[in-house]
Amino acid sequence: MGFFSKKLGIDLGTANTLVFLPGKGIVLNEPSVVAVSEQDNKILAIGIEAKEMVGRTPDNIIAYRPMRDGVIADYRVTEAMLRYFITKALGKWNFSRPDVMVSVPAGVTSTERRAVVEAAVKAGAKNAYVVKEPILAAIGAGVPIHESLGHMIVDIGGGTTDVAVISLGGIVASTSVKCAGNKLDQAIADYIKKTFNLAIGDKTAENIKIKIGSAIPVDDELVMVIKGRDYIQGLPRTAEISTNEVVRAIDKELNLMIKAIKDVLQETPPELAADIIDQGIIMTGGSSLLRHLPDLVYRKTGVKARVAEDALYCVAKGTGIALEHLDVYKKAIISKR
Repeated sequence: MGFFSKKLGIDLGTANTLVFLPGKGIVLNEPSVVAVSEQDNKILAIGIEAKEMVGRTPDNIIAYRPMRDGVIADYRVTEAMLRYFITKALGKWNFSRPDVMVSVPAGVTSTERRAVVEAAVKAGAKNAYVVKEPILAAIGAGVPIHESLGHMIVDIGGGTTDVAVISLGGIVASTSVKCAGNKLDQAIADYIKKTFNLAIGDKTAENIKIKIGSAIPVDDELVMVIKGRDYIQGLPRTAEISTNEVVRAIDKELNLMIKAIKDVLQETPPELAADIIDQGIIMTGGSSLLRHLPDLVYRKTGVKARVAEDALYCVAKGTGIALEHLDVYKKAIISKR
């Protein structure tokens, strides 16, 4: 490579941040968590190390998620996190400043987009670009976004569910709801508290969702033993939970996601709506991997849905592809040199 500047794509998510190096693929996938000491507000750890501290820290360390609902909640911490991820992805002996592309949720304001661009430049980017997540998810899922065909993307991450209809390289109709993977985990934890009087942590709740969860009731249920703390006695205890209980627990949250899809379908121009019926809905993001979610979408909207290949990495892959072909995607990009 030599004098060519390096390129990096960053999928800056509420739950996880992925870094994509063109030619190499995903080089880093770490939680978007920063551990901060309460007294002097110093940053102690970032990413995996910080996540290990969540729920296990002495009181004077706060594990902080700088991206709340996909938006920068704390500028300084986000900048530190970006710097850490950029340095870690390129190795510390890399002295050229990279071109960086960062994904942002479709719903962000232009001020928030500028904040991301500035944080990236401060964190060591030579040029920083931001692109809306649904566009990147579509590119990463292999959707030909420049055609005059309507495509619907539903990107379900940790903090937000983004629904967008894309045609001719731009977003025609979209919405973003703050209900996604994290809220599903929360609902499972609440259900277990109500039903079993058992307190479980976020990690356990997420495990239940992944191991036995489903979007619609199933005949052959999976069962899982959960360990937690009894609310009344305060002692550790185990209980059993089955798939259809999880379905009940997350019903309300799933309906919010479905409502977001319906809302966007309702404001889609008829010509494009016809395309979407032909093409189906493409689902990306980690939480789209919930069992039978496409079936639920089909039942509730009448439109077929399918999960994209490598759903978890679509946005990150999209950043890499868009970086390689900046000229092609320039309509979708806001940049700062």
